[in-house]
Amino acid sequence: MTTGNGDPADEGFWRRPPGQPDGLRRPDQPAPEAAGPVGRPSYPGPPPSTPPPAGWRPPVHVQPPPPGRLPPQDLPALDAAEGSARTLTYGIGMLTTAVLLVVMCLLCSRVLF
Repeated sequence: MTTGNGDPADEGFWRRPPGQPDGLRRPDQPAPEAAGPVGRPSYPGPPPSTPPPAGWRPPVHVQPPPPGRLPPQDLPALDAAEGSARTLTYGIGMLTTAVLLVVMCLLCSRVLF
C-alpha cells in the first residue's frame, strides 16, 4: 500500500494522467447528450409498455373441489392430555433436580474429606 507523507505537492500520485477527462469515460467515447444535476446523465425513464391483449390467460378446465371440513375438537380430552403432559414434564424435572443434587453433594463431600 502506498501512503503519502502529508505534503500536498505529493498528491500528484493520485491525480489522473494528463489528457484524461474526469469520470469513467475514455477520451474516445462521446459525451452524454443530456446532463442532469452535477453533470450526471439524466434518466429518461422506463420504456413504454403495452397492455396485454384481452383473454391472454390460458383457459381453466379443472376446478378443484372445495376444502373439506375438519373433525370437531374434543376440548375436555385435549385439556386432560395437556394436564397429563404437564405432570410428566414436572416429574422428570424434579427427578433430574434430585439426581443433580445428590451428585453435587457427593462431589462436595469428596472435596471436604
